[in-house]
Amino acid sequence: MAPAARLTLDPSFRIAPVEPRLFGSFVEHMGRSVYTGIFEPGHPLADAEGIRTDVLELTRELGVTLVRYPGGNFVSNYHWEDGVGPVEERPVRLDLAWRSREDNRFGLNEFMSWAAKAGVEPMMALNLGTRGVTEALQLVEYANYPGGTRLSELRRAHGVDKPHDIHLWCLGNELDGPWQMGHKTAGEYGRLAAETARALKRFDPGLSLVACGSSNSGMPTFGAWEAEVLEATYDMVDYISLHAYYDPSDGDVDSFLASGADMEHMIRSIAATADHVGAKLRDRKKIKLSFDEWNVWYQSRFHGESSLDWAEHPRLIEDAYDVTDAVVVGSLLITLLRNADRVGVACQAQLANVIAPIMTEPGGPAWRQTIFHPFALTARHARGEVLRVEPECATIDTGRYGEVPALWSTATHDEATGGLTLFVVNRDRHAPCTTEVTLPGGLRAVEHLEIADADPSARNSAGSPDRVVPRPGTGLHLDGCKATLTLPPASWTIVRFAPPASRSNP
Repeated sequence: MAPAARLTLDPSFRIAPVEPRLFGSFVEHMGRSVYTGIFEPGHPLADAEGIRTDVLELTRELGVTLVRYPGGNFVSNYHWEDGVGPVEERPVRLDLAWRSREDNRFGLNEFMSWAAKAGVEPMMALNLGTRGVTEALQLVEYANYPGGTRLSELRRAHGVDKPHDIHLWCLGNELDGPWQMGHKTAGEYGRLAAETARALKRFDPGLSLVACGSSNSGMPTFGAWEAEVLEATYDMVDYISLHAYYDPSDGDVDSFLASGADMEHMIRSIAATADHVGAKLRDRKKIKLSFDEWNVWYQSRFHGESSLDWAEHPRLIEDAYDVTDAVVVGSLLITLLRNADRVGVACQAQLANVIAPIMTEPGGPAWRQTIFHPFALTARHARGEVLRVEPECATIDTGRYGEVPALWSTATHDEATGGLTLFVVNRDRHAPCTTEVTLPGGLRAVEHLEIADADPSARNSAGSPDRVVPRPGTGLHLDGCKATLTLPPASWTIVRFAPPASRSNP
């Protein structure tokens, strides 16, 4: 029987090197992301600093390389000074973003200690909503200056002798959104971001700065916001941010499975906007993209911040993810890799409990959600160069995005080992897809895993933490430089190929 689809894996079809920062995550002072998530003094598995070691181990297993902190909407009303110094002296504040009481037991220095234990790079967000240039400079001096000034000596008095040396900074968060504390027009934000960036670069020209882009592609100012902000900041910032969440709640499963097509359109639209501004300014620098919030989120189930009662660390948007959600997350990771020439940073939001791959119970266990698995496998095996892969396949007609390819795919090639890894999603939820893969000769298949299930609504839970896990695939046949691969309906698949054992150690 003739294959229904074909794709070619050729190491000469290179897009860009795999950027480790694509495998970032996000920890916000929201719900139980911090408290009873990554931090829970008194938990049986907490260390001396109150860090949950079970969550720490899962974070390492997930393969997270970078974590954005402390928000998110939270940062636009946050005073970083509240979260440093003796814990017993820290104030309790009202977080207006999520209508929560914040006791500030966990702050900058606790986060940096956690990041060091997790082996992740910090990505720090600055409050440009209700604060400005002065407060941003004060935070950077406290965090990064070695000593001998008031703020650097204050850090040392707080028990942190060496500077944190944080390189990556967000110039605010979602300030185009009217829900944001300190919401601004593009002109207002662009001027403030430029002033802040100029001052920070004077402090340290080596800092990498992220300007706020649109909160989502449905904003009425999408595109125009980026153009105006970048005209004000182009020569001082390194990235423009993108945020996108995909909601399966409306029942349009075909469109949901095609979410990667929308993400790619958003990426290419903002890259084109940035390039237009660069051309207009006659600046040859290429602005990179920071997709620093992305995930599946059952957003329509959340009735907005005004619906919340004041509480301390409440259970908030703790979505339980199913098999289809995991397939979509896998497809979004494919999309980020497919655009590795422009996307330099990406953060799945969030790490623990709040729309997260890791779930916990206070005083109890931690477990992997279904979406944990495609992230962990992609982070572990996407190495070397991203390859351009454009399958020849049927299309699927979707209500939101029109016709999309039934297969969504990318691959990476590690020149050092000769290894080649294929990532592919079958968006067709009704039928398997037999796919012919052309690849360099002399390779062998060393691993073939799938995320698929006869019940696409299956989920993991504290009682059944391994109900959905990657399972060995069975539909792979390799003959020379041709592989035949049968992809289950609505599935995410990874296949790793390697040279003969004498040349490689996969």
